[in-house]
Amino acid sequence: HLHTPKGFSALPGLPMPKSWPRYPARDQVVEYLELYQEHFALRPHFGETVHRVERVDETWETTTSKGTRRSANVVIATGRARVPVRPTWPGMDQYRGDLLHSSEYRNGDPWKGRPVLVVGFGNSACEQALDLVERGAEVHLAVPSPVNVLPRDIFGMVPVLPLGIVMRRLPTRVADALAWPMVRSTVGDVTKVGLKKLPYGPNTQMARDHHVPLLDIGTMDQIKQGRIAVHGDLDRFTEDGVVFSNGSQVTLDAVVLATGYRASIGDLLVGWEAVCDSSGTPTVSGAPTALGGLYFCGMYVSPAGMLREIGIEATRIATHINRQFVLGRSDMGRAPPQHCNRFTRVKLRPAGRSIPDVPQGGHSPGV
Repeated sequence: HLHTPKGFSALPGLPMPKSWPRYPARDQVVEYLELYQEHFALRPHFGETVHRVERVDETWETTTSKGTRRSANVVIATGRARVPVRPTWPGMDQYRGDLLHSSEYRNGDPWKGRPVLVVGFGNSACEQALDLVERGAEVHLAVPSPVNVLPRDIFGMVPVLPLGIVMRRLPTRVADALAWPMVRSTVGDVTKVGLKKLPYGPNTQMARDHHVPLLDIGTMDQIKQGRIAVHGDLDRFTEDGVVFSNGSQVTLDAVVLATGYRASIGDLLVGWEAVCDSSGTPTVSGAPTALGGLYFCGMYVSPAGMLREIGIEATRIATHINRQFVLGRSDMGRAPPQHCNRFTRVKLRPAGRSIPDVPQGGHSPGV
């Protein structure tokens, strides 16, 4: 399921159906995207891999697995979760069980009644651990670093996201101080269940580390009930399990690496150093960059929700591009060459109109 309410998760111009639950399931989100495509007559090119994006002769040249495209503007919306991070540990190549990244996880059915370790404590890690419990697995959780935990809903009723929207306008330390009583009364002391607490709050974590804290939907209750065993960092793999940094070990049939992602823009963008930090993560999102005609969307870790932020950024980018063409010039102050693809201005339907209600989808974990 989404971790953000449907009212804050729709794309520009087309709300999600009112009859859908507050947090749409994965299949519903997929259906919404398909309906969005149909509604606006979008034509995505599926199965086409982008190999290289480069500024050539004052235009953008994008080389893909099916040819080369030229355009006056390029929007890279691959997100911060483009490339899975797969750490290595000693002995990993000798491990005989199932080993997969969280991006490859579908559900816990294959491991019913069997021991599984999930490595990490982000939203993917904890939701997959919860799914494994619900499907009858014996679940272990390796948490290598201190954490912050927020409830997805305050006392199970009020979504925490609107609070994040208000808090983002405050200095991070002030926002963390104001949120602390709510976190303490809803989540409790995480150190009592074997976790380590970050020395700063969730708003500082997003601003400083660019990581979203856990939005808990039930994992903490399962930990408190002893249905998810919490461990520290991994030290090494064995043929049939792992050894933790404190010397304890467990036998496992599967290990899920919920170890995050990288944007890795440097893999495809020529001249990425001008618009990214040393890790290949863009320094600007939702606005013009130092390379004329190039934009990034969805790269900012927002306390107000990523889907909401993506919608805001997409609208801002489209407005900026449209303004350049209305003024008869490109982002560099020149008219776009005749061989470049132009953007078509699309008049959206009123935001108050929703897509027709559709049957409720399934409840596969995560989106």
